[in-house]
Amino acid sequence: MRIAWFECATGLSGDMTLAALIDAGADVAVVRKAIASLNLPDVVLRVETVIKGGFRSLHALVDHPEQHAHRHYTDIRRIVEQATALTARQKQLALQMFLAVAEAEARVHGSTVENIHFHEVGAIDSIVDIVGVAVAFDLLGIDRVVCNAIPPGRGFVKIDHGICPIPAPGTAEILKGIPLADIPIESELTTPTGAAIAKTLADSFGPMPAMTIEAIGCGCGTKTFPERANVLRIFIGTASVCADTEHVVMLETNLDDVPGETIGHVRERLQSAGALDVFVTPVQMKKDRPGVVLSVLCRPEVVARCEDLVFAETGTLGIRRLQIQRSVQQRDIVEVATPWGKVRGKRAWRTGLQPTFSPEFDDCARLSRDTGVALRDIYRAAESAFAAIPGTATPAPLPRDHDHMHDHDHHGHDHHGHDHHGHDHHGHDHRH
Repeated sequence: MRIAWFECATGLSGDMTLAALIDAGADVAVVRKAIASLNLPDVVLRVETVIKGGFRSLHALVDHPEQHAHRHYTDIRRIVEQATALTARQKQLALQMFLAVAEAEARVHGSTVENIHFHEVGAIDSIVDIVGVAVAFDLLGIDRVVCNAIPPGRGFVKIDHGICPIPAPGTAEILKGIPLADIPIESELTTPTGAAIAKTLADSFGPMPAMTIEAIGCGCGTKTFPERANVLRIFIGTASVCADTEHVVMLETNLDDVPGETIGHVRERLQSAGALDVFVTPVQMKKDRPGVVLSVLCRPEVVARCEDLVFAETGTLGIRRLQIQRSVQQRDIVEVATPWGKVRGKRAWRTGLQPTFSPEFDDCARLSRDTGVALRDIYRAAESAFAAIPGTATPAPLPRDHDHMHDHDHHGHDHHGHDHHGHDHHGHDHRH
């Protein structure tokens, strides 16, 4: 499996990410062709080799006419969807990043995705950065992304709504569920675009995974910091873990004074909030009181949401958090035809192995009630129908769902490339 590790030593922005991906091997000519197909007049992507903090890196810059348009998400979507040199996957990735920003801004301002208008993220340079990142990322054929903890920065930043503490409200909303690091630099280190990139592309967060490095891309920001190279490094190589392994978070808390009905209510809310699994284990607590351990398995991007629910509903004083790896089967939903009607079921498979099929109980039970046929006979018929389907070999890998839009500032400035209110990542000029 091809894996990338983002070393965000001084934060993350769109122009830094684009430059690093190009430095890692993405064909800049293909990226420029894709950007040209956006039909933005007189826009030119320049990529220069510079020395930042004593180290060689690439710097991505966007030349364009002065413009003052504040675009809505629908405007951005139309620009991207009409681009003729972008593949379907590249368009999807770009729109997921823009949607991450739109959803965060809508929540911060009490509005809707369709009514929110972008500021700097809707500016030409930020559009180029995001689309360029989507294209370059796709060109490199990366299957999995891991980021280290992301430093948002310190101090204050001036945005269209005034002076705000860092991270600005929209950026903070995007960063929910993502591990953060404190770097002693008085500046905006991660911009809304950078946060949206991490939210969309990263599958997990942590130190460099076990991998064989094949390429290292270095992309720099505009600002220069004392004693720190303002450079994003992206390590790309072959991972030593299989494609069926993912990183998740286990949340646990001990409860001895919560009614059973409340625990059932909490379980339902956690599952609706995106938890992968919720279960309860009886335990004997101090002073021989009977209690339970409430365990919640979830992806990193929904950790904050799940913790908020547990604290609010149970009144617990603390929650244990453990990052773990798990091996999973890929899965999708298929429908088969039986003599009594159609039955949906879950097809599951591991890399290189034949899939299995589990009929959906509700469909089988409905047919049993309607026809009087025994439930087990309907189960067997559905399994036989699946086995008879031609080409039941392992399907192609499913597209990765980066909701990690798992769940994604209209400030629109790129940490390093016009993502945040046109502020410099460290000096408010749109670039880190």
